[in-house]
Amino acid sequence: MSEPETPAGEEQPLPTDVQQVSIRRAPKFGVFIALGAVLGALVTLILTSLYPADPNIGFTASYAYFLVYGIPAGVVLGGLVGLAFDRRSRRRARTVEAQHQRVD
Repeated sequence: MSEPETPAGEEQPLPTDVQQVSIRRAPKFGVFIALGAVLGALVTLILTSLYPADPNIGFTASYAYFLVYGIPAGVVLGGLVGLAFDRRSRRRARTVEAQHQRVD
């Protein structure tokens, strides 16, 4: 038994599945978290330099100590800003039809 032949130059259509998909621009959370950490370190540097350093401890040790609080605070704030942008992008999402072709 042979398969039915198609005329030369004419191809059989491929089987397709049509699905509804959502398209949106999602933010990259790693960028927001890293930027928040950098800004937290910068704000910590500015706040630490506003006040005179204790001569027994020194500026560097004081700055390093306050970095323990400044960087996590910046990471949390950066993550919250990323979540806010993610929520905004979900509201702007569009639903379209996509065709998926299977090739055997």
